[in-house]
Amino acid sequence: MKTVLIANPKGGCGKTTLSTNIAGYFASCGEPVALLDMDRQQSAALWSAARPEALPVVRALKNNSKHSNPYNWLVVDSAAGLSGSNLARSLIKKANKIIVPITPSMFDLHASKDFLQTLIEEKRARKSNCEIGVIGMRMEPRTRAAQALEYFLSSIDLPVLAFLRDTQVYVNAAFEGKSLFDLPHHLAGRELEQWTPLQRWLAK
Repeated sequence: MKTVLIANPKGGCGKTTLSTNIAGYFASCGEPVALLDMDRQQSAALWSAARPEALPVVRALKNNSKHSNPYNWLVVDSAAGLSGSNLARSLIKKANKIIVPITPSMFDLHASKDFLQTLIEEKRARKSNCEIGVIGMRMEPRTRAAQALEYFLSSIDLPVLAFLRDTQVYVNAAFEGKSLFDLPHHLAGRELEQWTPLQRWLAK
């Protein structure tokens, strides 16, 4: 089983939006996938509970649950404030891919800097193939915010995997327990295009 960890110690940066849509993407590809919600608000768990039975299955797991079902992927929606703890180190060590969502704010960039450096140092210490990437949340490419994020990350050698715009499509889909990949193309076509580079990265 491969693990995708969605993490940023700052709250409100879009971790749950990413987690549920990544889980929905794997499910739409026919991949057995589980979603572990570690956030106190349990928003991803609520999304799973609202998911219609007719849609591709995303299994919801509890933090301390023991599971024997063979999943190809585990998507972990981590808690805000995750940084420096034993739990954080354990999650980072188990992850095959780590995605850090960052919103278009200079304050968010600097709040995320130490955490990103911790991830890089952990990767070096492990000498493993764990991949780390950043998502620009609620921002369009070729904007000042996008340029600031790319410049910021160039100094620590991390890639921007995608820029995802701020749109009600995510909100409306979440209310119904759906991901972008459960929606017809005419409703989510532009958003799905923005996900293309992230899909390629996940498939590597």
